[in-house]
Amino acid sequence: MRIKQDTNNNDNNHHLSQMGWTSHFQAQLEHYSNDGFIPARVVGVRKNSFRTSNGKREWLATPAGKLKHDACGMYPVTGDWVLMTDAVISRVLVRRNALSRGASGTHNKQDAQPQKQQVIAANLDTVFIVSGLDRDFNLRRMERYLTLVYNCGLNPVIILTKADLHRDPEHFVGDAESVASGVPIHLVSASDDTGLASLEPYLSPGRTTTMVGSSGAGKSTLVNRLYGKTVQLTNAISAHVGKGKHTTTSRDLIMMPQGGMVIDNPGIREIVFWEVDKGIEAAFPEIEKLGLGCRFANCSHTQEPGCRVLGAVDEGEISRDRLESYRKMKREMEFLSHRRHKSADRVEKERWKEVAMKIKAMKKRK
Repeated sequence: MRIKQDTNNNDNNHHLSQMGWTSHFQAQLEHYSNDGFIPARVVGVRKNSFRTSNGKREWLATPAGKLKHDACGMYPVTGDWVLMTDAVISRVLVRRNALSRGASGTHNKQDAQPQKQQVIAANLDTVFIVSGLDRDFNLRRMERYLTLVYNCGLNPVIILTKADLHRDPEHFVGDAESVASGVPIHLVSASDDTGLASLEPYLSPGRTTTMVGSSGAGKSTLVNRLYGKTVQLTNAISAHVGKGKHTTTSRDLIMMPQGGMVIDNPGIREIVFWEVDKGIEAAFPEIEKLGLGCRFANCSHTQEPGCRVLGAVDEGEISRDRLESYRKMKREMEFLSHRRHKSADRVEKERWKEVAMKIKAMKKRK
């Protein structure tokens, strides 16, 4: 890997690689090799500035004015690789991937304006779905997180925290396995380090992991225990509601002593989908497979005769709650796809309307 902008190439290579720099980004840098840009990674987002780092030092940066009006939505987020001119972010390099959701507050509104994308974090290797074994544990929410992660083409890992609250927490693993086929599941306790060693492979040098989950699920506490000291603020568990309090208010990329990086996120109250890909198929593989055996190709698995999925529910192979969760998210995806298509049509009509008005104005001037 060559970094043309600095004289000490080997040293720069090492530090950038430790932060997740790959040939994917190097190829883009070489395209701008004559522009004098310096590569850096966004490690924190503030109100009017960004914390950036090249692995050796960290500095505050401001975005170039054109980035604020980028129609492609490539505004810097935590985890992005950017090209710098002094302390100004001039370009955002094309992401390997991104964890995105729709802006909250609209997914149940049928007449709402088209959703806006909220990119949570970029250039990830793993997404930790963190669920506390208190009142936070909810299989339906877990299914939504899995669908969100799969829609973005990312790799989910389920972390069950607060195992110390139960004498025999193993049955929670079985419950999670029932909705997360093939997904790694780790039972941990940040209070006594139970299970933390199993997370070490995800924190190897150059790897980036982000955490998602409800407020108080134990994300920041987990980061602190993995780090070995307090690097994220936490609040104690509330005796009244039996769950932790929300503490994290920003998205920061934390360099871990193991060599990898972790992005802690504020708790997500509303899991709104943005991407429409194969998340449903990946999150509900058994329903999708059984659906191939239904009598009708477009079976909705509600009341059709010869529905193999309904038959599996009657036989106890699939729970009714899981099927209802599947159907609900399927409807959401269909609505989102329809709204995207409708929005695209409206944009095209407005564009041609503007062209027609310009032609009309030109004719009047003649």
